[in-house]
Amino acid sequence: MSDKLKITLGGAVVVLLFVLLNTFYVVEQTEQAIVLQFGEPVRVIKEPGLKMKMPFIQNVVFYDNRLLNLDPPAQEVVLNDKKRLDVDSFTRYRIVDPLRFYKTVRTEMQARSKLEEIVNSSLRKILGRITLQELLSQKRTKIMSDISDAVKIDAEQIGVSVADVRIRRADLPVEVLQAINARMKAERERDAKEFRATGRQEAQRIRATAEKEQTIIVTEAEKQAQIIRGEGDQEAIVIWNKAANLDPQFYAFYRSLEAYKNSLGSDTNTSMVLSPNTEFFDFFKKAMRAR
Repeated sequence: MSDKLKITLGGAVVVLLFVLLNTFYVVEQTEQAIVLQFGEPVRVIKEPGLKMKMPFIQNVVFYDNRLLNLDPPAQEVVLNDKKRLDVDSFTRYRIVDPLRFYKTVRTEMQARSKLEEIVNSSLRKILGRITLQELLSQKRTKIMSDISDAVKIDAEQIGVSVADVRIRRADLPVEVLQAINARMKAERERDAKEFRATGRQEAQRIRATAEKEQTIIVTEAEKQAQIIRGEGDQEAIVIWNKAANLDPQFYAFYRSLEAYKNSLGSDTNTSMVLSPNTEFFDFFKKAMRAR
């Protein structure tokens, strides 16, 4: 075989392989496909396997047929009671109508962008009708069902079936949280001041009551002491009177000794100027005569 013939056969094999590669294609189990001819869809392939198309004239676009996830960034939503929330949602969807999908959004990237708009729009529309209290109540299940239904209706227009839409979390914006925290702090500080003022007032009342009770107790004790002292003095007078009546001379002697004791005391430097004939020295005179 000549070299020219070998080259010709080799070229024919290459061309044949190239044609075959552009004729046959494989649809995987997780895929679905649309056959396009000059950019226009001519056939939808949903069954997996080895397929054929017209080479060079037709081409194939593949789409995933599995359940896909859409996890858009959190967006701010204004509720009916003017409360603002940062809502973080997620969506599960599947491409069920490849032909409509191709005609409306073409690529999965554009489809995700369009579906994100649909979800955000439905969230704003549904949540804009309710209050924060309703969102946190048992109505939450009905609210999520309404959002999911609204998204499903709009998603059908692009050939997508939405399995579920859920709100992962709904938080107040950072600036609102800071304002709430500042307000709560101010309220707690005001409550603390009121409690301290009430405590001081109660302490003053207790002290005043205690001082009043103390005064009353001391006064009553002094009164009782005065009464007891008076009764004691009276009893002493009675006793002294009885004693004086029994022995007047001894009583006079004892009273003189008491007078000497009170007048002279323990101070040896005490000086007194008295007449020697005064009764004060009667018992001294008697003592001197007795010697």
